[in-house]
Amino acid sequence: MMLTLVWAGLIAFAVLAYVLLDGFDLGVGILFAVERREADRDVMLSSIAPMWDGNETWLVLGGGGLLAVFPLAYAVILPALYPAIIAMLLALVFRGVSFEFRFRAASLRGRLWWDAAFMVGSTIAAFCQGLVLGGLLQGIHVENRVYAGGWWDWLTGFSVVCGVAVVVGYALQGACWLIWRTDAALQFRCRRHARALAIATLGFIVVVSLWTPMLNPLFMQRWFGWPGILLTSPVPILVALVGWVFWRGLAWRGHLTPLLCVQAWFALCYAGLAISLWPMIVPPGRGTGQPGITIWDAAAPPSSQMFLLVGAVVLIPIILGYTCYAYWVFRGKVQPGLFYD
Repeated sequence: MMLTLVWAGLIAFAVLAYVLLDGFDLGVGILFAVERREADRDVMLSSIAPMWDGNETWLVLGGGGLLAVFPLAYAVILPALYPAIIAMLLALVFRGVSFEFRFRAASLRGRLWWDAAFMVGSTIAAFCQGLVLGGLLQGIHVENRVYAGGWWDWLTGFSVVCGVAVVVGYALQGACWLIWRTDAALQFRCRRHARALAIATLGFIVVVSLWTPMLNPLFMQRWFGWPGILLTSPVPILVALVGWVFWRGLAWRGHLTPLLCVQAWFALCYAGLAISLWPMIVPPGRGTGQPGITIWDAAAPPSSQMFLLVGAVVLIPIILGYTCYAYWVFRGKVQPGLFYD
């Protein structure tokens, strides 16, 4: 039981780390849609160049850990969400290719094509991550430990709203990252973008938070029943408090405060997701009458978990170490004219 809890915590941490770290560099790509000057786009890309591929390590760790430690959940979730997951992975690959080729384009027209590819790849990847989140939250039809739904069950109004919400939230992360890492006119425009995106993000947080309990009676009981409301009520209060700090940070022209506040919003939303699902890793489909799959139902044998945990104890500190080192080495404002090569 304890091994399963440890692994559930590790995978949850890996997913959260991916959202917080890769979210802002996907957001930078999304903001290519509103920042048209080539010099500004050079600065935007240079701000994430040393760490964008390292940020995606956490996605690999989360997906690989799910396959190795919770194989039943992996075998159910992937068939249920194949189209969205495949589209996300292809978008990430296309985005990575465009990132590298943009700086080597021989002509301005070629660079513009790669700019468009980078923006579209970032947006599709973010949107598909929201679709995956929405498709998982609304439940998956499982019979006899096998996915029994259709090819497009994941595509609903709720999952589309989640997709748009993630795009807007990542764009907000990207704007706040650029507030921290840039200055002058680009920073000023990013502050303006952050104000508008923060309002939209908070709106989506409210909509998704009110919609989610309606998807499953268990979610409703967790959020509004007694004594569950004692655990859930601090989440919206903290969201509002962080919002106040965020607006004060923008008003006082803080550089790092807006980014930290947005990261706190994402962490609080993630906590709300954990409260809704625990201890399920796959919630049941609506109207199926089937129970959800808990982390203990989906877990690999204890011997496999222990074997894998030895590797995780070695690798995760190494990943954390080189991530922190990269952010430390490349700290400070990005200066125009210093390009990634």
